[in-house]
Amino acid sequence: MEVKQIYELCYSATGVTEKVVRILAEELEKELGLSPVVFHSFRKPDQRAMDYIFGPGDLVVVGSPTYAGRMPNKIAPDIRARLQGNGALAVAAVTFGNRAYDNSLAELCALLEAKGFHTVAAGAFPGRHAFTDALGEGRPDWDDQRAIQQFAKQIAGKLRGLETIPMPPKVPGDPEAPYYIPKGLDGEPAKFLKAKPQTDLSKCCNCGVCARTCPMGAIDPKNVVEVPGTCIKCQSCVRKCTHHAKYFDDPAFLSHVAMLEKNFQEPKGMETFL
Repeated sequence: MEVKQIYELCYSATGVTEKVVRILAEELEKELGLSPVVFHSFRKPDQRAMDYIFGPGDLVVVGSPTYAGRMPNKIAPDIRARLQGNGALAVAAVTFGNRAYDNSLAELCALLEAKGFHTVAAGAFPGRHAFTDALGEGRPDWDDQRAIQQFAKQIAGKLRGLETIPMPPKVPGDPEAPYYIPKGLDGEPAKFLKAKPQTDLSKCCNCGVCARTCPMGAIDPKNVVEVPGTCIKCQSCVRKCTHHAKYFDDPAFLSHVAMLEKNFQEPKGMETFL
């Protein structure tokens, strides 16, 4: 089966998932000798309002972070509604913040197959946790990048030998499983669904970068202290604020972060499936 064009398509609030997807796609481009990769982002609301239509001859590397053990529940419906595979090949990639990817990869693979893609490979890749630098700081690092590139070489080898439509790779997990329930230091469920970022007015210069980069459009661009929209705790505003003025102070959220930092320090490795 001939691949004529490679595409990247991902939702990446803080850049980790985009980095993994880009490494995969660019190495596939080099291995297969194709023209430059075309990048599509699902990061902003207007981007998630567009249709993305593919077909035979296309190879699409699709990436999603893991939120509570699955794809982000406020983003996955848009991906499901806007993608059309029409026989295109796909590589599924999820990232996770050194805890576990649980069912996110199974969910992404099932979504792609349901939307008319033929999934040829899948992988779960550890990265810096969105909530804290104490988990996975600097990942994907150089060793990770080399391993991702090696995986891309394996995918390219599989593609060169394809003569018929492949069976999708068998990945662990249940695409219909419930979301992981966050816990606090006391081991009890940590309920922080309504938590929203706070603003240190002594540091904020009202530049609006937090509002512009919020993937949900939740922050008021005229008054960035106000967060009238839905916050998904992706930490984009915290990570992107150059003055370090955004932060979370919700006790349940902070307890969950402390639990993660206490129990999930052991570095995890990537898992790949062909």
